[in-house]
Amino acid sequence: MSSRQIEITVHTSVSEVPAAQWDACACPEVADGGRPYDPFTTHRFLKALEDSHSVGAGTGWTPRILAAHLDDQLIAVAPLYSKSHSQGEYIFDHNWANAFERAGGRYYPKLQLAVPFTPATGRRLLTRTGFETIGQAALVQGAVQLASEHGLSSLHITFCTETEAQAGAAMGLMPRTSQQFHWENNNYRDFDAFLDTMSSRKRKNIRRERAQANDFGGSIHTLTGDQIQPEHWDAFWVFYQDTGSRKWGTPYLTRAFFDQAQEHLRDDILLVMAERDGKWVAGALNFIGRDVLYGRYWGCVQDHPCLHFELCYYRAIEFAIDHGLKRVEAGAQGEHKLARGYLPVTTHSLHWVADQGFAEAIAQYLRAERAAVDQEIEILTSYGPFKRQPPEDE
Repeated sequence: MSSRQIEITVHTSVSEVPAAQWDACACPEVADGGRPYDPFTTHRFLKALEDSHSVGAGTGWTPRILAAHLDDQLIAVAPLYSKSHSQGEYIFDHNWANAFERAGGRYYPKLQLAVPFTPATGRRLLTRTGFETIGQAALVQGAVQLASEHGLSSLHITFCTETEAQAGAAMGLMPRTSQQFHWENNNYRDFDAFLDTMSSRKRKNIRRERAQANDFGGSIHTLTGDQIQPEHWDAFWVFYQDTGSRKWGTPYLTRAFFDQAQEHLRDDILLVMAERDGKWVAGALNFIGRDVLYGRYWGCVQDHPCLHFELCYYRAIEFAIDHGLKRVEAGAQGEHKLARGYLPVTTHSLHWVADQGFAEAIAQYLRAERAAVDQEIEILTSYGPFKRQPPEDE
């Protein structure tokens, strides 16, 4: 193996890598005919972002796709982007950028190895089965070399797996932890079985919220695959624009992305839509993995009490139970999720900074931050809605 050379190539579009070869690295498990574990690193999802111009020229997300070949075989790929800002990442480094530039440095552009606009944990160093170790090392070395050769300030690998975080730390990258709220399916037979695990007060509160939400004067539809029609995307685009303008100023995804979703991604999607008087008034967009349901976007044109909780959280839990999914990831932030059965978990990222002095300062900051995140998770978990287990006898 030592005499064989790994070649790293950099591409300006994921389309330059054949879809079958990309997916052999990103989701080899689909060979059995099932779903990918991670729908966001599939060739079709990343291509939809490009083809809809949600990433690319003028967006601040310029594709620098990495591919690693061993002899004539593609053994690893990575969704890498050159970034001119820190929007759409959900692992925040704005303070790092401000500090570096106040000291006279140039923080942007930087490299971001991530799925754009997607705070969902998954493999980022995508390797063909059997090439995990050398493939990960080749991709990290290639990304760092690319940053160094172009005089870029830093490389950030966000929402990677814990295994990748450990491997990256062993290669000299700086690990960072954050937290999200996830719902775990403990083999519940139905939603009531899940509620039975909660304290009486929390159980009653959820039942009250669900009754209030479902009394909004309309009907709720759960749609996936061919059940999803263009009219649903027309409505959801309005919802998404409203939420995006309030949260980010400018929505990240273009209208064309939802056309791409209808054509290429609808089998990966669960839409939960609320209809009243013949009009779509609210909706939640989820992506379906092999074991996980990923909540992504919500929006509405009418405000109804608790409808947000019903569409985003409770219907997602019901879908996961009905389809044997292990987990629901409800996206970034939101301590209000705790009372609804979503508990805090650790998420991981990796960072490389070119300037040695700045890197040492960040490393010190990250050590303190990891301790704070661990403490916060412990405290939040103690406030969880589930029944307290009696202490075991000494």
